[in-house]
Amino acid sequence: MPWNNEFGDDTEGGKKTESSDVDSPPETIVQIIQKIIAEVIGTFFVIFMGCGSVVVNHVYGSVTFPGVCVVWGLIVMVMVYSVGHISGAHFNPAVTVTFAIFRHFPYKQVPLYIVAQLLGSLLASGTLSLVFSVTDEAYFGTIPVGPDIRSFVTEIIISFLLMFVISGVATDNRAIGELAGIAVGMTIMLNVFVAGPVSGASMNPARSLGPAIVMRKFKGIWVYIVGPPIGTILGALCYNLIRFTDKPLREITKTASFLKSKN
Repeated sequence: MPWNNEFGDDTEGGKKTESSDVDSPPETIVQIIQKIIAEVIGTFFVIFMGCGSVVVNHVYGSVTFPGVCVVWGLIVMVMVYSVGHISGAHFNPAVTVTFAIFRHFPYKQVPLYIVAQLLGSLLASGTLSLVFSVTDEAYFGTIPVGPDIRSFVTEIIISFLLMFVISGVATDNRAIGELAGIAVGMTIMLNVFVAGPVSGASMNPARSLGPAIVMRKFKGIWVYIVGPPIGTILGALCYNLIRFTDKPLREITKTASFLKSKN
């Protein structure tokens, strides 16, 4: 797959092996800086293009809601294939924290990634506010529609789905890795289609915090700080419960002895 190293799986002879802070070779300062820069750039363009489509739709009315959904999915897919092999293309503090919890990412790099993601979001939000005349109606952040608790539950559900898909395509060597970027991008698009009118379909604390800080709109911001990490952790946990084994299916089914040992 295009970004298996950065999502926590080392490659050896073209095959994945589970990694941990103990097993992984130490990274140089230059490699870490490269990852941070990639996360800043990737997050910048995800927020600039995704939130930019929201602004353009409000200001000019030429994108439409389905168009906004497609833009979010496409930009995530594009950036995964662009920098995924460098940084892992997290672009999301909730994803970074979840991978660290499940030992697919070193804990010591978590703060660096979160700072990079927030910086990318702030830069993108600031750029949008300079390029466009953003009114209150054209606000490109996320604000709960109706009760906060409804958006909170929605964010947990869609973040669960996002992390469930990421866990399947990024940490399981039985998945078709070359299609991982498409799978993640399409998941984002589907989530925005369904949850966009309710919560704004953030799934990402950085995506909500950047616009909120730049535009000084913090209504319901706790929803987007707390909800996505809960959803991503539950999504990864669920996938790990059903994964069963890291062995390819052909190895599992070629002999009955494996199944017998599980009975």
